[in-house]
Amino acid sequence: MMIGDLKNTESIFNENDFDIAPLERSETIPSSWYTGENFHLIDRDAIFFREWNVIGHVNQLQSIGDFILGEAAGNPIIIIKGNDNKIRGFYNVCRHRGGPLALEKGCAKMIQCKYHGWTYTLEGMLRGVPRFDRVDLFDKKDYGLVPVNIDIWEGLVFVNLSDNPPLLKNQMDGIMERIQPYDLKKKRFYKRAVYDINCNWKVYIDNYLEGYHVPYVHPELTRFLDYREYKTEVFENYSLQSSPVKEEGNYFKETGGVFYYFVYPNWMMNILPGRLQMNIVIPESYNKTRVIFDYYYDDVASDKAIKIIEEDLNYSDKVQQEDIEICERVQKGLESFAYDRGRFSVECEEGVYHFQCLLKKSYKRFLAANGNNAILKNC
Repeated sequence: MMIGDLKNTESIFNENDFDIAPLERSETIPSSWYTGENFHLIDRDAIFFREWNVIGHVNQLQSIGDFILGEAAGNPIIIIKGNDNKIRGFYNVCRHRGGPLALEKGCAKMIQCKYHGWTYTLEGMLRGVPRFDRVDLFDKKDYGLVPVNIDIWEGLVFVNLSDNPPLLKNQMDGIMERIQPYDLKKKRFYKRAVYDINCNWKVYIDNYLEGYHVPYVHPELTRFLDYREYKTEVFENYSLQSSPVKEEGNYFKETGGVFYYFVYPNWMMNILPGRLQMNIVIPESYNKTRVIFDYYYDDVASDKAIKIIEEDLNYSDKVQQEDIEICERVQKGLESFAYDRGRFSVECEEGVYHFQCLLKKSYKRFLAANGNNAILKNC
């Protein structure tokens, strides 16, 4: 895959941009990686095309014909449960003229394009082609839906668009053992919230990956978390921020710690007693990001549970609004004449450092595989 329509590509990367120094001596990535228009396309091909992208949970696919929608590397994706009870993934793209197969999640006996009505089986084979009788040399077998690699880990459904994706389970190694006795497979979907933010996707993830800002941006959160015991750990493909929960701020009224997992490149699991909050960070442009919050709970039916859930949702929205405001202001700061690179707090920003090291590795690997001039070529 090549990147096209890039501007000023000769100066996108400097030779030393990929150097990885120890945390104590490292600088942050350059501001251009947040503010350069070209990076939206570079990130699509160098990162999101090659990594596993989370879409949803198998508990959203209970019945034959249930389907959910998502996105991977800017491509629309549909995940659907077939007549054989197998879960499959396809591009949410009709083979006629690129129309959408579905606009929102649902359940169907057949998949019908919302543009011209072509229909497909739940297994992706083309079946119905309205008003196509006089078309020559046309065989429906050649126009089935285009599949994508799919894998499931602890109930979460992922897709990967590359030809030879890495094993998903290897990338998640150690997580389930760490969070016991929490069981992600038993979580039930409750609600999705979507936020559009005027910042680069990396700004949002940088912010997520450190508790440094919590006392200043989220002072109420310190009533819930034992900030003195807040710590960060990094692993090959993910990082973990964890903290005990204070009894006074715990509206779930259950014991247990808080686990904030970030899995490269763009999704998070916020695991609390009784709850899983999954965040998916989707780049919309170089300075616009969509963040999807999917909320899962052990109990989504009882009156007592609903009351707690609504309190959780309101509190989470307040925290998110605080994050949105600071991230949008940081984006403006990164775009200013005053800033190019900064330094890391060794005590508080190891997660940010780890993420930025993974970015460097992705860019370097992409350039090595495609040639250093790959980004100068057109598709």
